[in-house]
Amino acid sequence: MKMKFAALMLLTSYLASAQKVEWTSTTEKNPWTTEKSLVVKKTSNDQSSIIEIYPDRNLQIMTGFGGCFNEFGWEALKLIPAEKQEKIFQDLFSPEGANFSLNRLPIGASDYSLDFYSFNETKNDFEMKNFSIERDKNCLIPYIKKAQKYSPAMRFFASPWCPPSWMKANDNYASISNPKCNALSPNMESVTGTTGFKMQKGMLKSYALYFSKFFDAYDKEGIVIGDLHVQNEVLAEQTFPSCIWQPQDLALFIGDYLGPRFEKENRKVNIWLGTLNVPEFKYIQTAMSNTKAAKYIKGFGFQWDGKKSIADVHQAYPQLHLMQTENECGGGENNWKSAEYTWSLIKHYINRGAEAYIYWNFILETPGVSHWGWVQNSMVTINKTTGEVIYNPEFYVMKHLSHYVKPGASLLCVTENKDVLAFKNPDGKVVIIIANTTTADKHETIKVADKYLEMNLKANSFNTIVL
Repeated sequence: MKMKFAALMLLTSYLASAQKVEWTSTTEKNPWTTEKSLVVKKTSNDQSSIIEIYPDRNLQIMTGFGGCFNEFGWEALKLIPAEKQEKIFQDLFSPEGANFSLNRLPIGASDYSLDFYSFNETKNDFEMKNFSIERDKNCLIPYIKKAQKYSPAMRFFASPWCPPSWMKANDNYASISNPKCNALSPNMESVTGTTGFKMQKGMLKSYALYFSKFFDAYDKEGIVIGDLHVQNEVLAEQTFPSCIWQPQDLALFIGDYLGPRFEKENRKVNIWLGTLNVPEFKYIQTAMSNTKAAKYIKGFGFQWDGKKSIADVHQAYPQLHLMQTENECGGGENNWKSAEYTWSLIKHYINRGAEAYIYWNFILETPGVSHWGWVQNSMVTINKTTGEVIYNPEFYVMKHLSHYVKPGASLLCVTENKDVLAFKNPDGKVVIIIANTTTADKHETIKVADKYLEMNLKANSFNTIVL
């Protein structure tokens, strides 16, 4: 009897000390599946190939995951009834859904706005008397406010694709002529190696005022934006709204006009150098050599080919913040291959210091064609003929991080492994995202401190494990 009692006590003690984990997997055919609960063990029979996670070796603090609000997304939602719209917003923004908590919005037109516009097209209105966000009140702001219903603590950053057209050297939103989508004469195209903005005192001073009025106007709408990336894709000459800036000119604007205005106004908006779409570390070096500008620059935003310079920037400026600002948008495939590529980008940026990862369009109708004819991916697509709502594989890749990794989480050091990211949330829970990008099931052993997890990962799967 005593032996039975002792055995029962040992079993009870083991069960009490055994730490269960949450495990969610996604395959192409079976997304977001709850797997059988795992039990953490003190030993492992498999010592040959162990992925080790160090919960006490913290790297950068994560600020969030999200996407960008664009007018095309709001228009796509009009294709479906209200109850379907609400379901999409819940799935994207609620804590029970993807919980996208850090999101981007354009300042004026983007390449996915319904047409080209700014908040003041009154030529030489240096005092911004005619500044107005009335257009946004009919489209972008309702879109954002609907998202805020499901995530009241949602945070935002913003960037312009271009300034008001009259502030540009060619007096046009676009930088390159294209009769299909703009009225720019080939004779007025931007010249590579120059700055597309009119570098005149009145223009620079007025543009800083333009930003101040934008933030004030959005504040009044209950949308508090914490970060400004001064120019989207600083060296991208496009057929849609765009404006190229040489680094010394962008730094001059920040150091002599924008920064001092924000400082005088005691404005709680962080200024970022970006978004950087080029693999040129020298661009940042040149801008940061302006000490007046460097005083105001909070960090650097990267997208597209900017990914090639993020490691060098992180090493050179470890005290400043880094973020990825726009996911590469594919070609409308919206398939599993797109999801695996996005996963490779997420790993690349985060392992090189990025504190946030931002997708591009949340929602598009099919096909999601841009102004200039590029069909792009989105996390959610709405069939414009049938009204069918589809959650594409990239939605689930993003959700595997955003649903579980909370703002304030620390990236954790992991033994070299190509398909693992690990984080420690503010509540102490460890979140592990691990992929199996092979076509066969795969056995993996993960060690966290002195505990082991053994699992069989499904072929071509994404997995999140919460310990």
